[in-house]
Amino acid sequence: MASNSGYANPDVLVTTDWALEHRKDANLRLVEVDVDTSEYEKGHIEGAIGWNWKTQLQDQTRRDILSKEQIERFLGESGVAPETGLVLYGDNNNWFAAYAFWLLKYYGHADVRLMNGGRKKWVGEGKPLTTDVPHYGKKTYKVTKVEADLRALRDFVGARLNESSHGLVDVRSNDEYTGKILAPPGMQELSMRGGHIPGAKNIPWSQAVNEDGTFKSAADLKSLYESKGIIPGLREITTYCRIGERSSHSWFVLKYLLGYPKVRNYDGSWTEWGNLINAPIEK
Repeated sequence: MASNSGYANPDVLVTTDWALEHRKDANLRLVEVDVDTSEYEKGHIEGAIGWNWKTQLQDQTRRDILSKEQIERFLGESGVAPETGLVLYGDNNNWFAAYAFWLLKYYGHADVRLMNGGRKKWVGEGKPLTTDVPHYGKKTYKVTKVEADLRALRDFVGARLNESSHGLVDVRSNDEYTGKILAPPGMQELSMRGGHIPGAKNIPWSQAVNEDGTFKSAADLKSLYESKGIIPGLREITTYCRIGERSSHSWFVLKYLLGYPKVRNYDGSWTEWGNLINAPIEK
């Protein structure tokens, strides 16, 4: 499904050609999840459903990920059953596709994959788009296992500050990491303070991808992380960004492409940490 680039789990990636060939498979759902939630309406892969990260993948009132009951209801209404295979893709080199992948794995969904290169590669290759919105019948979805060790909460991070056995990876831009800016231009969710969590290594998510949006080879990724001290021998690794989507992308790289055993995504990220009272920061 994906080219053999030495990844620890190559089956979590599919190529654009594979997605084109299998887009009508009965037990497969293509799902587009974009930063710009209007992209889906402009045109998407035939048969793909669109998920809105703001309104459908988060509880805006609790400011949290969907609860077990909410995700069961949402997936069922999307026509997804526990045995349905999901292939996720999106804009910005799969930022929110990776976030949806992380959320689905947190709730134990077995068959989830990313389309390598995302929307950018599909469009760049001139592959067909449609504005037809598919409608799939409702399914019954039950979560049977929550993989809580895929998520880092603020107390987990705070208890491990500057621990040599814990690798903390800040995947934001260097300007965000140093506190020069609070967020990328045009982004709404802000923190009160700039900087980074003490001890965090700055390895921007964008360094893990090629120009066409595909992931770099395993050898290149290994070199990228190990050069910053994020080595396989660490007991645990936690990734974070601003609102948890870019860090999901790096979490995916570390856990699935490089096969690091214990990797968590701190989805509260800087919008939580940068707004906490008495939380230490560095600039």
